[in-house]
Order: sequence, then C-alpha cells, then structure tokens
Amino acid sequence: MPIIENPQYSHPHLMFNGHMQTLFPAVFRNPKRLRFDRERISTPDGDFLDLDWLSAGRNKLVIISHGLEGNSQRPYMAGMAKVFFDKGYDVLNWNFRGCGGEINKKPVFYHSGASYDLAAVVSHAQRKYQNLYLIGFSLGGNLTLKYLGENHGKQQEKIRKAVTVSVPLDLGGSSDLISKWENRLYSLNFLISLKQKIRQKALIFPELIDVEKLKTIHTLRAFDDQYTAPLHGFVDAEDYYRQSSSLYFLDKIKIPTLIINAENDPFLSKTCYPKTLGNQMELVYMEFPKNGGHVGFSPRTRKERYWSEKRALEFIEMENYR
Repeated sequence: MPIIENPQYSHPHLMFNGHMQTLFPAVFRNPKRLRFDRERISTPDGDFLDLDWLSAGRNKLVIISHGLEGNSQRPYMAGMAKVFFDKGYDVLNWNFRGCGGEINKKPVFYHSGASYDLAAVVSHAQRKYQNLYLIGFSLGGNLTLKYLGENHGKQQEKIRKAVTVSVPLDLGGSSDLISKWENRLYSLNFLISLKQKIRQKALIFPELIDVEKLKTIHTLRAFDDQYTAPLHGFVDAEDYYRQSSSLYFLDKIKIPTLIINAENDPFLSKTCYPKTLGNQMELVYMEFPKNGGHVGFSPRTRKERYWSEKRALEFIEMENYR
C-alpha cells in the first residue's frame, strides 16, 4: 500500500502495443473545442505565463499542466478539462514559458524542474478558490510532483489532491530510453521543436545562445547538456536530471496523489515504476496498468471517456483517499 494492484484498463484491440496506444490518440483525437478565456500573468522574474480558463464561478479549481512541447489546447488537455468542467469544477489549463504561441521574454524557458512557474500559477489562482486540485501530464506530471514535494508554505494549504499521468519520474533514465533507435521518432519530433525555440531565442539573446551547437545535437540528453542545463543554472544534463527528477521528492508529498504510468509506455525507463518505494508511501498512490502507452489510455468505444480522465475524476472525488 498504496500500490494499486490490477488496474482496470482495457485497450482497444487494434492498438496492440505501446507505440500504437501512444500515437493514435495523439494524432487522431479531436475533442470538442472549449471556450477558454485567456489571461496573462507576470512572473516574479519579469516574464509572463499564459493561462486558459474555463470558469463558472465555482469554489473548486483544477489546474492542469501539459507535457514536453505541449500547450494548454492539446487534445489530452482539453479532454481532461472538459471532464472536470462538466462535473462542476472550474478549470485552468496553463502554458509553460514559450508554449502559449509567443516566445517568452527571458533567456530561460521551461524545463522539467521549473516548479517556480507552477508556484506562480497556484499563487495567482488560490486567491479566488478554496479547493485546488492539480493534474499533470508527462513533463507536467514531473513538475507537479516536484512542486508538491517542495515546501511552499501556506501556498499549498488549499491543494487537496493531485493526479499525474505518464510521468518520467527518473528524467535521466527516460531521456536515454526515448533516444534509443526504436523510439527515435519521438525524440526527433521533440528535437525539431526544441531546436526551433533555441533559434528564436538566439535572435533575442545572441550573446548567450550559440546556435552552432545545434548541428551536433541528436539526442535529448545532448540538448539538455548544451542548452537546458546551462541556461537554467545546472552544471550539465546529469545535474539537471538529478535535481529535477520528481522521484526524489515523492516521500515529502503531504496530500493524496495518484501516479498513473503504463508499463508499455515507450517514454518511461524501468526506474519510473518504483514499486518498492510505492509500498512505503502513505499518500502517494501508484497505478501501473500493463497498457496505455504515453498519455494514451484510449477508450474501447467512442462513447466512453479516456481511462486516464475517468481515473483522475474517480481519485479526486473518492472520499476514502484521505
């Protein structure tokens, strides 16, 4: 306890492996468009974050964080937002720095350990709500868990529960796995987008960013070594992974929290399924279904909810999860 045994997820028959369960919903899911209201807030260091709201004046709010090179409008974000909004929650989908459609002002951008930006979002949101719930996907899940394991004082008093999906708890192991030959499609896709952001940044900060290094970068670890780490005050990629991996913050989380990682997730290394640690946790629940892919969990029929959305709602609404 609290490893949740025998998770009840059944994948569509045609999606028979982790790659298909990852790619099909990412490419073909087309959820109903929602009428978000955008708000821009300033960060303590003089940058900005773009927040997208579904608000009906309720007293409980779900804050949802996206994954690497995602944004607030991705299908998995909109799908989760709709489920909770329809059940009586206000929803805030926020964009990491540089992910809302406009490059941010500072040389830094977002990264897996940038919990200070989630802290800014929570601080802004809690002024209007008595009950906050956090949900994070992939990188956003790591960010959420790290934030919850840190001491942010009274700022966290209104946070009741959290759910994270497809989380690279061990950033180093996952970075190396996604760069293996069988997963190169994913890493190349991320690198194309990340390299373009570096080129945009270099136009604004040419004295800080050397785009020539991009020619030698073919893995996410190399990108983090040359750009993410030095831009954000880390010695190198390994130092960045060590300081930012949420695996090392789980034992300090003080609210009921659910981690959902499919065992066939092509992004997650074996160290992202810490069953021994999970059995020692009192408030961090771990659920490792055999199938689901990465941010997948497609339903078997179109009339059903995505399983991750169903589980998130169940966990947040069930009273017996302290």
